[in-house]
Amino acid sequence: MKPTAETPVLTEQRADSGATPGRPASASRRGHGLAPRGTGHVPESPMFEGRFGRMFRRLPPLVLSEAEIIDLAGRMVERSPGDPGMDNPDVPSGYTFLGQFIDHDITHDPSPLQVQRNDPDALTNFRSPFFDLDSVYGRGPADQPYLYDDHNPGRFLVTSRDGQLDLQRNAQESAIIPDPRNDENLFVTHLQLTLQLFHNKVLDRLPQLRESGEVPEEDDFAAAQRIVRWHYQWVVIHDFLRRVVGEETFADVLHSVPSTGRGRAVERPDLRHYRWRNNPFMPVEFSVAAYRFAHSMVRARYKFNTSVPELPIFTAEPIAESDPLTHLGGARALPPGWQIEWRRSFPLGTDGVGPAPSRAIDPYLAPPLTELPEEAAEGIASLARRNLTRGVSLGLPSGQAVARAMGVQPLADSQLEAPRRGAAPLWYYILRESEVLEGGRRLGPVGGRIVAEVFLGLLAADSSSYLSNDPGWKPTLEGDREGDFTMPDLIRFTGFGLGEV
Repeated sequence: MKPTAETPVLTEQRADSGATPGRPASASRRGHGLAPRGTGHVPESPMFEGRFGRMFRRLPPLVLSEAEIIDLAGRMVERSPGDPGMDNPDVPSGYTFLGQFIDHDITHDPSPLQVQRNDPDALTNFRSPFFDLDSVYGRGPADQPYLYDDHNPGRFLVTSRDGQLDLQRNAQESAIIPDPRNDENLFVTHLQLTLQLFHNKVLDRLPQLRESGEVPEEDDFAAAQRIVRWHYQWVVIHDFLRRVVGEETFADVLHSVPSTGRGRAVERPDLRHYRWRNNPFMPVEFSVAAYRFAHSMVRARYKFNTSVPELPIFTAEPIAESDPLTHLGGARALPPGWQIEWRRSFPLGTDGVGPAPSRAIDPYLAPPLTELPEEAAEGIASLARRNLTRGVSLGLPSGQAVARAMGVQPLADSQLEAPRRGAAPLWYYILRESEVLEGGRRLGPVGGRIVAEVFLGLLAADSSSYLSNDPGWKPTLEGDREGDFTMPDLIRFTGFGLGEV
């Protein structure tokens, strides 16, 4: 849409000038796109620590009226959800859900309910988010023994039902896992299961790994957990992150530099905008805007395996009243014949069927995300409207303001194609930037830099990560290429989800 003389210009104002108030998040364990606890009040002060904070503390918030939010959200809908021209051939569809799984890992809050009530804003005194798989391991077998197998110490207890594997579940079919969000849909359910099986397989292989000298003197569980975590961290950075930000941004943020003497080259992140003083925080520019790019990558329907027809993740009717065979929502035992075929989601190099692509990173969401069920999105069914409302409620700056602060030339009004000229919401800007500058195949310079810096900053801040302990480390488990390890390699290592169903 080209601007006209009658098109009003949006301005960036202070939060007390009429921002749309946010809605309280649903208490449902099945909520989709809910705000992590703590984002209800993000400090305006220049705090550099706490659970949530800001990367660009001096930028003024963008204010939109509710009518403007509704107008923009209404335009952010795919008009041709089956059009292959809107696919992203560079990112297979499984990485959309791997991104969701990663989000659950770094935003997990293990605080007991009473602490949450005493500190509803969660600004301080909570552990920093790391890529440590606490959404899988919980607090370990000593403190949460019900997650583990009594007959095979240190191994996760995996259920076999109707000839297929599933997560442990109680009598009401709720998954017995540390983070219930990892049972929101059947893709992330199977990712949780795959990581459990990965740990079990590493533990089985530990005697051979010890003989090769690749494992330091640790007890078996700690050794397996470290191997799993480091290989998972490598997947997060060198497979997932590299794909979604592109090679140029990736190389600009993560440098491989020679070590002193004749040692191996080591990895050093270059963090220009994400900094902290004592403990890393979760920037709202990341959690409420940049990392929500994957919402646009969701397909309207997915082919889960050979037997199950193409289905949406959600249906509009209440989950409790919906036919469980008409959608891929989670929080239920797997129906017979519903084991995943990972070859349809990740490039496993198998003959025949390959992975479906994700959708392009652009400002258009699949129709099912505009009509979320009430249990998943209380009050506002449109995910786009929810995201835009949350951004305004938390006082996010405009995309143009963030671009200028990063030294990036902002998109012009004619490139943004927003319903109003001028300042655009950061989330919308990042999606449009990807479409205009990268053809929807990867994030642009603003979105990609924010995501890359936060990922690498969190990894560098984790004293137990490979980047902190051994920045020259390379994966040791077998992969398609020596010294590398990808999500397809992890799946092949477990042997799970490789057959036809």
